[in-house]
Amino acid sequence: MRLILLGAPGAGKGTQAEILSRELGIPTISTGNILRAAMKAGTPVGIQAKSYVEAGKLVPDDVIIGIIRERLAQEDCKNGYILDGVPRTIPQAETMEEMGVEIDCALSIEIEDEVIVNRMSGRRTCKDCGQTFHVVSNPPKTEGLCDSCGGELHVRKDDAPETVKARLEVFHRDTEPLKLFYAERGKLKCVENQNTIEATTAVIRKALEI
Repeated sequence: MRLILLGAPGAGKGTQAEILSRELGIPTISTGNILRAAMKAGTPVGIQAKSYVEAGKLVPDDVIIGIIRERLAQEDCKNGYILDGVPRTIPQAETMEEMGVEIDCALSIEIEDEVIVNRMSGRRTCKDCGQTFHVVSNPPKTEGLCDSCGGELHVRKDDAPETVKARLEVFHRDTEPLKLFYAERGKLKCVENQNTIEATTAVIRKALEI
């Protein structure tokens, strides 16, 4: 299965991607992670991306998609993959099509802005390993400390309410139109966010028929 996860920041895409990745035995491709890996590995497209990053410029869509295509050509992607964080815009989606990146389904997790603001204000991230927790839905075993490495948990600037609201504005303007883009291609499936991670996973399984 070749899957794109759509949804607002804080909709739970990363969490659901991890669960689906384990269940389906396919990798999750996160744009930020593969961009850093390509630059570190010094691949041709990674070197190209690094020149933009070091100049303080945004990496162009064709370079981002080039890195994704490099990653999707690797052996572990032959049975499918989950794209998390890309495409973010219709031009990116069009570039993916032009470059031959195949998609079976775009799955959109639907959630209200107010729920996201409340949810993300409760998110805590480990300063050392980056593991995320939530004070209500996924609390650490010891308050303020990471279960994985024992590092200190903190509220990222990205999770502050004013930052979340600004990110939601960008999502509605730039990324939400992708729902129509994939609906027109018969590839969109929408699921309503549920009160728990497990319940959301259940409605996703039903939508994907897995």
